[in-house]
Amino acid sequence: MPSGRSNSNITMAQLLVVLGATGQQGISVINHVLSDPILSSKYSIRGVTRDASKPAAQDLMMKSLDIVSADFDDPASIYAALRGAHTVFAMTCTIYDEHAKTREEDQGKTIADAAVAVGARYLIWSTATHAGNTSGGKYSVPAFDVRWDVEQYIRGLPIQSAFVAPATFMQNLRDMMAPQPCEDGTYAIANIHSPQTRFPWLDVVADLGKFVGAILEQPEKYDGKVLGASSCIHSLVEVAQILSKVSGRTVKYVVMPESKFRSFCPPDGADSIVNMFLFIQDYGYYGVETEKVVEWSIQQVTGRLITIEEFAKTLHFA
Repeated sequence: MPSGRSNSNITMAQLLVVLGATGQQGISVINHVLSDPILSSKYSIRGVTRDASKPAAQDLMMKSLDIVSADFDDPASIYAALRGAHTVFAMTCTIYDEHAKTREEDQGKTIADAAVAVGARYLIWSTATHAGNTSGGKYSVPAFDVRWDVEQYIRGLPIQSAFVAPATFMQNLRDMMAPQPCEDGTYAIANIHSPQTRFPWLDVVADLGKFVGAILEQPEKYDGKVLGASSCIHSLVEVAQILSKVSGRTVKYVVMPESKFRSFCPPDGADSIVNMFLFIQDYGYYGVETEKVVEWSIQQVTGRLITIEEFAKTLHFA
């Protein structure tokens, strides 16, 4: 990023509408814009959430933000929420049931159509790699594939657009990837993929907004581009070693039989989750160019990104 940032050309704040404002991605974008003196002068913010009466939404209102309610399954409410927008940040949330893919695709297209209809100039979409295409049909990962499908739909619309592809959330180390206590007093992180499988990682709350912020600062530069939002790449073996060093506990990575792993997955999401990890193992999170994608994307960001070592210090073992 160039140095010597200036707000001398800013005349009137443009409305940035952040959908999913109370989720991890939305909060990160909002906090980054509010904390950046240039972006906070360039953009005013409207946060959109399903229920504006909830505490997380009320907390955002305390920051003097415009917070409105809308439902991704109600197109009229989305159109109303985007009215007056100059730039829109949008994402969808996966719910593992039999309608997951069609629902997310419909939601994403509704958001994109609404952004065009209200005259927004720019749309930033939270996307992913298409596992099915990348693997030649071997692995279907609807939660990944549908976001890529919506990305392609957006590219065909009369609106400028850019994309962020979030890496594996470090926050997963607090829940689905959290170290579990073993009978011998050690801890284990268990999954189905090989120990050599490496993931890009992101503290989504602290750092996703920095990648979106790069786009907001120079929208013309990133028009049509995809930023792989990640701060580092580590295998779970390396993560276990880092957690051991930071915590003083013994943490190891264990390969779990697929049948047992499936028993911990939502029934309608088991195939997708299993395929996701096997896809990453065989093809890379962002495909064969994962290392290059991460390296280039990090170069676009102003400021430090949180490392696994730093995040590990926030974890508490059971």
